[in-house]
Amino acid sequence: MGYGLAADLILVLHLLFIVFVVFGGLLSLHRGYWAWVHLPAMIWGVWVEWAGLICPLTPLENHFRQLASEQGYKEGFIEHYLVPLIYPEQLTIPLQWFSGGLVVIVNIYIYLYVRKKRAEGKPG
Repeated sequence: MGYGLAADLILVLHLLFIVFVVFGGLLSLHRGYWAWVHLPAMIWGVWVEWAGLICPLTPLENHFRQLASEQGYKEGFIEHYLVPLIYPEQLTIPLQWFSGGLVVIVNIYIYLYVRKKRAEGKPG
């Protein structure tokens, strides 16, 4: 039971990291220091996509999945619904470049929005 739970927790962490990479810039509306946390994460996420690398969380999750399957764990909710979101079967190099570019474009708009909102909030 422990290995399957560890793999599931890593998968959820992986999904949360992806969401943070795409939309984490919005947190800087609340506190400006989030930009200093988000920008390196975004750069890492885009670099992993564009370089065709594997996130270090993937082999760690796979390790725990292998250990869990030796104990006969069956597929559950997380494997059925979350795994295809993080590891699509049709992932190609052009799709990786597109998704990395989409992350960059989304975050440019997010940071422009944050900058505009912060400028509106400051006394002129």
